[in-house]
Amino acid sequence: MKHAHPGQYIEIPAADGGSFRAYLAVPRTGRGPGIVLCQEIFGVNAYVREVADLYAEEGYTVVAPDLFWRMEPGVELGYTPEDWQRAFGFFQGFDIDRGMADIGATVKHMRTLPQVVGKVGALGFCLGGKLAFLAAARAGVDVAVGYYGVGLDAHLGEVANIRCPLVMHCAEQDKYAPMEVVEKLKAAFAGRDDVAIHVYPGVDHAFARTGGEHWHKPSALMAHHRSIAAFRKAMGPHYDFSALWDTHCMHEFGTRDVDATMATMVDEPYVNHIPTLTGGVGHDHLKRFYKYHFIPKTPADTTLVPISRTIGEGIVVDEMLFCFTHDIEIDWMLPGVPPTGKYVEIPLVAIVKFRGDKLYNEHIYWDQASVLVQIGKLDPTGLPVAGVETARKLVDETRPSNALMAQWSTSAGLPL
Repeated sequence: MKHAHPGQYIEIPAADGGSFRAYLAVPRTGRGPGIVLCQEIFGVNAYVREVADLYAEEGYTVVAPDLFWRMEPGVELGYTPEDWQRAFGFFQGFDIDRGMADIGATVKHMRTLPQVVGKVGALGFCLGGKLAFLAAARAGVDVAVGYYGVGLDAHLGEVANIRCPLVMHCAEQDKYAPMEVVEKLKAAFAGRDDVAIHVYPGVDHAFARTGGEHWHKPSALMAHHRSIAAFRKAMGPHYDFSALWDTHCMHEFGTRDVDATMATMVDEPYVNHIPTLTGGVGHDHLKRFYKYHFIPKTPADTTLVPISRTIGEGIVVDEMLFCFTHDIEIDWMLPGVPPTGKYVEIPLVAIVKFRGDKLYNEHIYWDQASVLVQIGKLDPTGLPVAGVETARKLVDETRPSNALMAQWSTSAGLPL
């Protein structure tokens, strides 16, 4: 992930003397609630810094302390067989209690930083997943999120000390954090409505590590959304996603201002129009799409009629009627199809995700068959497709159902 506001390193005083280095990533606004990011067994490497930058883009001030400093300062390993061997050596030599003391010192130091506003949470992966769990018990954090924490069965006695919200992400095929341990955790936290334990089927340890051997993007995306929801609920920041989306649409279809449209988005956004595979990935690719193939290639009479809007943490789902006259070639919806002059009404769904107070991505869905029927490019005879009827029934549910279903009449009068 490219990040326009790279982090920096700071020094944190240890409780028992000396100091250790930590990577600090700050949101675009310069301030935000804090997250102490607990490393994997590979040190504060490029992946850990990438995660820190990601959460900074979400609006948090993130500090990733070097927890191996007592053995060797500045460990940054990759994932070669040699690095794995070294990493396991650090893991075996790691003193959990002293490491937790360093996390406690980090949390204490974070509460003094001008870049940290309000509360402080914990986030960790693998070894760090266990440390995030223990931070909830020992370090006074306000919320904790752990990914595939290892060795948690040895710390079930500390469950009673966890008084803050906790989210745990577990991999069904994880041999380092097997399901029998997950079941023990579920039993230990039974009745706690502020604790969520999510199991991701069919995935293995480190499924969230970008580009890793077991990386599973759908599970990683779902887990990240749940993590952000937990952090936002416990400590903010809170944004008006509905207003942010409205502003973006106003610049797309109202002012038709490309630069203003891009300004509503993160540094590296993407848009995917699912039916036609059009859009753009990254700032420059997407700006080119907006400037030459979307904003000037959308009919002037385009109207968006809202039907419903669902707002979640960092997500808006809009259901609407999309209405226009096909009086220009619409590159993004009907590429290569000359104007037909036909008027079109279609249901359209936009699933919009945010990072912080900026749009991150859009997944846009519509029924392309209905569009083609309405402009006269697809004969619906004998096909299970419809034209403007899809739009009409969206706003009037009493219109006939099942007209395309030849077998519908065969169930008439049958017992219910």
